Amino acid sequence: MAIHLTEKEFNKLNGKETKRSKYGNEKVTINGIDFDSKREGEFYQELGLRKTGQGPKIRGEEIKIQPEFLLQEAFEDKDGNKHRAIKYIADFEVRFMNGDVKVYDVKGCITNVYKLKKKLFLYKYPHINFVEIT
Repeated sequence: MAIHLTEKEFNKLNGKETKRSKYGNEKVTINGIDFDSKREGEFYQELGLRKTGQGPKIRGEEIKIQPEFLLQEAFEDKDGNKHRAIKYIADFEVRFMNGDVKVYDVKGCITNVYKLKKKLFLYKYPHINFVEIT
């Protein structure tokens, strides 16, 4: 008789109990790529279907995972204190056949930091279509 364990159960038995994430999401791996949540992984699979012709066509290999956008340069204030740059890391950036660029952010929990970075992103990158998946 075979016993089937989930990864979580197996890790617990072997003393490798995983901590629950801050917002309760469960990390997943799809096609060797780690995602912060099941929802994010499912959206990646949906984007993959679009590349195969189901839905709006995506140009070649134009899906970027966790693209980084500079929101504010690093600087030194008048007192000589150094301040790091502010960056926004989206979940996906997609370039479509018609030249459109969309940035997707898959959110389960919307924090105040996210709201602020989103506002800065929209101001600095008005030419990029921002899509929030909640």
